[in-house]
Amino acid sequence: MHPIRQALVHRLPAASPEDVSSLVEAVQSGRIDPQAIVAILGKTEGNGCVNDFTRGLATRVLKQTVAELSGRSLEQVANSVAFVMSGGTEGGLSPHWLVFESRTLGAHTQPPARPSLAIGVAMTPALLPEEIGRMPQIRCTAEAVRQAMSDAGISAAEDVHYVQVKCPLLTRQRIEQAAVRGQDVATQDTYLSMGYSRGASALGVALALGEIDASAVGDAQVCQDASLYSGRASTSAGIELMQNQIMVLGNSAAWRGPFVVGHGVMRDALDVDAVEQALAAVKLCADGELRRQGNGVIAAVLAKAEPSRNGLIRGRRHVMLDDSDIHASRHARALVGGVLAGIFGDTQLFVSGGAEHQGPDGGGPIAVIARQPA
Repeated sequence: MHPIRQALVHRLPAASPEDVSSLVEAVQSGRIDPQAIVAILGKTEGNGCVNDFTRGLATRVLKQTVAELSGRSLEQVANSVAFVMSGGTEGGLSPHWLVFESRTLGAHTQPPARPSLAIGVAMTPALLPEEIGRMPQIRCTAEAVRQAMSDAGISAAEDVHYVQVKCPLLTRQRIEQAAVRGQDVATQDTYLSMGYSRGASALGVALALGEIDASAVGDAQVCQDASLYSGRASTSAGIELMQNQIMVLGNSAAWRGPFVVGHGVMRDALDVDAVEQALAAVKLCADGELRRQGNGVIAAVLAKAEPSRNGLIRGRRHVMLDDSDIHASRHARALVGGVLAGIFGDTQLFVSGGAEHQGPDGGGPIAVIARQPA
């Protein structure tokens, strides 16, 4: 049996990829217990592509800061805290950190009367380059999701509303390392490798949550069969790691806290109905009151963005896939970020590009973490 725990979420501004002053201030003021930090998600202002080194810079500074503030070694922090940096704040998206705490409450604490936000974290072993974008990555991700659910004390897949995965990508050096061992890789294109890694990771989430059957997926389906997807996976690829780091968010009666999470699945970039579904799950409405009071009620908004493959949004042509100067995923982040900012009246939104096997083609999952009424 797990002790009664409390999940806390803090949304903090970032002036640059290495600016952790808001985190330091929150710890020094007592708002955040550094020993309780289990995950930090970040939106950084890089290009979100293979050479987006803002993710690695932010991860390094955050790891060092958490270690110093908590009195733990860097190795201890790396093994127990998930750091998920998503590059790209196109349009009006604002760089920020999302800090997740898991606090253990005293033995005298009464069991909660209603389910509250629950957090679980797990990490896969380091992947070989030839395993990225293929079944080994799918299988180990599925196993890590199950471990994270167990860590959170969540037994039913339907109680999971969001799974964040940080996964690796292929570089030229990693491809050559595989070739020296006589192994091939899923793709020779380092940019496409991000999609393969995101896609395989998302299929692993879908497998763990029972959204797809194991017999339906193999290497050939990754980034090819758009009918296979998870409605609760958000995966982000980066150069700064070789393992998959997983954070599961759900609601559990074994947790007692001020927050709750809900989700919806956007069918396309304009699907505000799905946003309203996510808000309804946390007992909120998309109205003027939310836009005026959102900062006091909304703890986090997490969404995926991806241009539709057919080049259309509700029958109208878009040119995101035809722009040779700016990659389509960057356009999609800006578009979805603008739609969501208008709903929430806020630009500190965790909108991640690249939604391979994360929601239907041209759409993607959206999750909302909100403060429950007292």
